[in-house]
Amino acid sequence: MRRFLAFFVFLTVVIGTGCSPGGGGGDSDDPIVVGYITPLTGDYSALGSDNELAVELAVEQINEDGGVLGRPVELITRDDQSSPDQSVLAFNDLQSEDPVAVIGSAYSDSAMATLPTVERSGIPYISPTPADEQLDPLRDEVFVVPATAAAYAERALEYFSDEGMTRISVAYSATSYAVAGYLAMDELADDHGIDLVAVNEYEQDTTDFGHILTSLDDEEPDALLFWGTGPPGVTFTQQYAAVDADVPLVLTGSQASHLWSEPAGEDAEGVTVLSSIGVVGDHLPDSEQKDAILETVEAFSEEHGYAPPQFAMDGTSSVQLLAAAIEEAGTTEPEAILEALESLTLVTPNGTYTYGPEDHAGITTDAISVNTFEDGEFVPVPWAMEQFASAYGD
Repeated sequence: MRRFLAFFVFLTVVIGTGCSPGGGGGDSDDPIVVGYITPLTGDYSALGSDNELAVELAVEQINEDGGVLGRPVELITRDDQSSPDQSVLAFNDLQSEDPVAVIGSAYSDSAMATLPTVERSGIPYISPTPADEQLDPLRDEVFVVPATAAAYAERALEYFSDEGMTRISVAYSATSYAVAGYLAMDELADDHGIDLVAVNEYEQDTTDFGHILTSLDDEEPDALLFWGTGPPGVTFTQQYAAVDADVPLVLTGSQASHLWSEPAGEDAEGVTVLSSIGVVGDHLPDSEQKDAILETVEAFSEEHGYAPPQFAMDGTSSVQLLAAAIEEAGTTEPEAILEALESLTLVTPNGTYTYGPEDHAGITTDAISVNTFEDGEFVPVPWAMEQFASAYGD
């Protein structure tokens, strides 16, 4: 049963709806207020900044097109400082702004810390972070935008199995996203005929990965899948290249960004990186999905001078999903927005979402590509191109 209080929280994005929370029903001319929490300072400020640029641009585009329900969207942003505690404080502060919904932090640990407060508020929460725990147990208010860690794990296993790689080493950080990814691999590996070997957990502040690299000599895996976010992804890539390992290095969507490739430099060359299809949209067959991606890439690139990375695609899709749900609901009442989200199907630059009463993730492994980093670009491997043809071709 849904729980709705008379209060609303978060950053305010004016999306034009009514005159209750954030402007309420459909008859008001007031802006629709949407709350937005993102890490603008601290260890995850780089990904938060890309996410913010995309969210702000998406709101601007909606307002230029007449808003939502004929009303403008007003975005109110709070910095969670890359801290779970600060994310909770930011959410509480936003409640005084009476938003119709909140777009949450791109940092998984911040999102997880905020969820109990979200549940008590009854406010729709659009989460641009892939932590699986957001969906288990299923929360009425929470809808996840990126493919979850479990989805990335399954896609990686599909790829390994089809390519004949059956012994896979895993390294994962002690963060919500990475732990969820490893646990999903551990659960699904047998189904794909894969053995997990040389499994190592590391702390987020680790700077020396020698113990992980040494373990490869004993187990001789077919590939190593590294789960991590932020600086560890860069550091590990550089140390991996330095030992000239024969085992292919595979990274997840957290590294599908210039935030990884630029500091990693030449050591990024040839590394396999999973990503949203939005990162490699120009390689998709001609389709509505490809058009949605390229439209976003063109607008973001023109505005900011570089192609939108993974975290920007998550931000754009978050705004588009929320706006579509409000339009479908015909009001800014939270319960109506949540009901609209649960029946929503929408093509976004991240993939095609189909949410449901028991599915608040919305997208499948079809929305994930497997790429190599070549000459400064993410290029889908032949296996991924075959998947694109099957999922998005005629």
